[in-house]
Amino acid sequence: MTAELDFIASLRATATELAARGLLDDAAVLEIAGTRLIFTHDMIVEGVHFLSSDPPEDVAWKLIGVNLSDLAAKGATPIGLLMGYTLGADDWNAAFARGFADASARFDAPLLGGDTVSVLPGEKRSFGLTAIGRSNAPVPSRTDARAGDTLWVSGTIGDAGAGLRVALGEIAGSEALLARYRRPQPRLRLGQALAPLVHATMDVSDGLLIDAARMAQASGLALFVDLAAVPLSADYLHACGANERARLDAAVAGDDYELLFSIDDAQSAALQQITDDLGIPITRVGRFETGTGIRIFNNGAELPLPASLGWQHAAKSD
Repeated sequence: MTAELDFIASLRATATELAARGLLDDAAVLEIAGTRLIFTHDMIVEGVHFLSSDPPEDVAWKLIGVNLSDLAAKGATPIGLLMGYTLGADDWNAAFARGFADASARFDAPLLGGDTVSVLPGEKRSFGLTAIGRSNAPVPSRTDARAGDTLWVSGTIGDAGAGLRVALGEIAGSEALLARYRRPQPRLRLGQALAPLVHATMDVSDGLLIDAARMAQASGLALFVDLAAVPLSADYLHACGANERARLDAAVAGDDYELLFSIDDAQSAALQQITDDLGIPITRVGRFETGTGIRIFNNGAELPLPASLGWQHAAKSD
């Protein structure tokens, strides 16, 4: 267990409204007069989610992108944003505001309000954002995968993790990898197209394996993942290689913000049509069965689970 999971569990007795979904999903869903309002809140912290050296315009973009990715996973259309902002130097604030305006306009998600605070010199800065969306269709949860469903993911995996390594100077890599780390692209249109078809869905924020395992656990199922099927970009392959270690690194890296979903095989034709219409590749990477736990295979051979399936906040030693 982790401090994060323990703390969330301690709050469940307070989250009694149906809209909270038992704190088992990435967003709250409140139905009012036939319209479903979707609320999500994410924070990003200096040194954890972004580097002190990252351009402030990119930090602003990332703040919006990671929150809208949760709306995308629910098939929602953005309505607006509420921001909690930690004040910095005047030039940093101005650059952040420019980046925020660019991302807000790009995703048609206007700022509705928020709050500002200051910190003592030398302290780490953090930013919070509440994103509000709406949907007239059923809103999928991460809890509703079914035995026999296949697991799919959009786009490519591992690029943001490689981009972070580029930013840290650990590897040589392309600007495209760096952009995947600094400027995530929420899959809003894809999420809206998938919502009527999928059983369960969430975004890949902490790593493909850990997020897929969370979906399986929330749905009360076992999950089998095909590591060889995990989609890798040409930029990732050039920078990191294609061997088993590189594939595992991609599968446990965070910050990709692709969509992960379970679906009945009978919907394969509909999935192909969505791919054709939107030009976004989607790849089958696993399947759900009765039981519990996650198992990983590579070219038919089962692999031992890595020490960590992905990013977790404040992991306990016990």
